[in-house]
Amino acid sequence: MILKNVTSELANKRLDKVASILFQTYSRTQIKKWILEGRVLVNGEISNPKDHVHENDEIEINPIEQNKISWVSQKIDFEVHYESENFIIINKSPGLVMHPGSGCNDGTLANGLLYKYPKLANLPRCGIVHRLDKDTSGVLLVAKNEKFRNYFIKLMQERKITKEYIAVVAGSTLGSFSIDYPIGRDRFNRTKMALRPDGKDAITDVKLNQSIGNYSLLDVSIKTGRTHQIRVHLSSKKLPIIGDRIYDPAKTITKGTSSDLIQIIRSFPRQALHAKLLSFVCPDTQKELSFEIQIPDDIGGLISNLKKHS
Repeated sequence: MILKNVTSELANKRLDKVASILFQTYSRTQIKKWILEGRVLVNGEISNPKDHVHENDEIEINPIEQNKISWVSQKIDFEVHYESENFIIINKSPGLVMHPGSGCNDGTLANGLLYKYPKLANLPRCGIVHRLDKDTSGVLLVAKNEKFRNYFIKLMQERKITKEYIAVVAGSTLGSFSIDYPIGRDRFNRTKMALRPDGKDAITDVKLNQSIGNYSLLDVSIKTGRTHQIRVHLSSKKLPIIGDRIYDPAKTITKGTSSDLIQIIRSFPRQALHAKLLSFVCPDTQKELSFEIQIPDDIGGLISNLKKHS
């Protein structure tokens, strides 16, 4: 794979045009084909050729002749929830990084996949076709062959994948609502994303599952898969996810919270966000496949403590 960053001169232009300038070894036609195949990523996300990129966006290209993964194979513990001849459903644990990158050379899911499934070395990113943040838990799909990988990527580009999450947040809300606001990389902090009118479109649907005092358990579904999308959108509505150290560094505590509960909330070690469900249409039977993973013990314990002390 090859990584390059978008310069100020190339900002706000189409991905296929910018990529053809940054990677001049390949034609624009070839690059457009690879974008549609999910071999060209922007900030780790699968994109469309017409998507506009921004200054400092990271573009990653996995050309066919270089798709052999050089990451080291390592024995990494991860839970296989379901497996077929075409894909693997993983119950991702919090703290597990998706693949090697800046500041993380090994010990990732990709390293573990190479150890357990050596043939995945022949696929870009070891078959990983979507991602969960390091400290987000839950359902994750990994493709086992090129045909299914291309099929799943096409479904994502056409927004035909259902993704549902559970989030525990500080704050109260009623009913359901949608957040439709573009997201792009933060202008001042490259490790963060932010609401940006010139960013990529991002749509998040939110529904109240349960009120617990001045805290809430939310059902969240996303039509797009932008980096940190749920975390950024909920924070923008003053509903920060408990434990989110990037988008709620002050560790928001709501009015009337007991001292015991304050300690529990502030010591929660990760963002209380869990990917609970993934659904899509099977390419062979044309029937919907749905995979659900229950709330893990740490978030379950947090919810119990909120109820106990509210």
